[in-house]
Amino acid sequence: MMSSEGDKVFSDAMSDVVRLKREPRIDPGRIPRTDSDPSLEHRRRAAQEAAARDANPLSHAGIEPLDAWYVLEFKRPGVQNGVFRKLKQGRYEAQSRLDLHRMTAEVARKEIFEFIAESYQFGLRSVLVIHGKGESKAEQARSSILKGCVDHWLRELEPVLAFHSAQPRDGGTGAAYVLLKKCEEKKRENREKFSKGRETGISPK
Repeated sequence: MMSSEGDKVFSDAMSDVVRLKREPRIDPGRIPRTDSDPSLEHRRRAAQEAAARDANPLSHAGIEPLDAWYVLEFKRPGVQNGVFRKLKQGRYEAQSRLDLHRMTAEVARKEIFEFIAESYQFGLRSVLVIHGKGESKAEQARSSILKGCVDHWLRELEPVLAFHSAQPRDGGTGAAYVLLKKCEEKKRENREKFSKGRETGISPK
């Protein structure tokens, strides 16, 4: 314990010391985010615009992968058995094809939506979608995911009447034949052509 004389010496030595002012510590995680932040508002607006532009209805999640050798088959009510049998046998020539090899599920989701929409608008009736079977383990994992996605997504697309895994010459269980509805615009054009073909000229008075 210091003596009174020691206390006096210590007090004299510390008489000109000024206490430092220290800024209060702020936990960055507790800083409130306000709507007045222009960068935050910009990001929010961009996200809303991107969502509005995405007219793609295909599912993002909840899709189970499928084995490489699993046979895909689907037909909507009203599709004749004979038509479906011809599709299954590969007797409808593919008018266009989409290869999903090495695509991520998100990229494939965009590609298959646009491919089916464009094929339908151009009046195509039979197309081929290649999702792959995979040769290496890594490729098999991706292909099984894409295969499950294709099976799920094609059912969600209104222009699709039916689909079935392809014959070996067209990719086997690594691809699918897809039958599309006839586009209403193409139906109208065909009716007009048929009607004009029936015209025989002006009837005599």
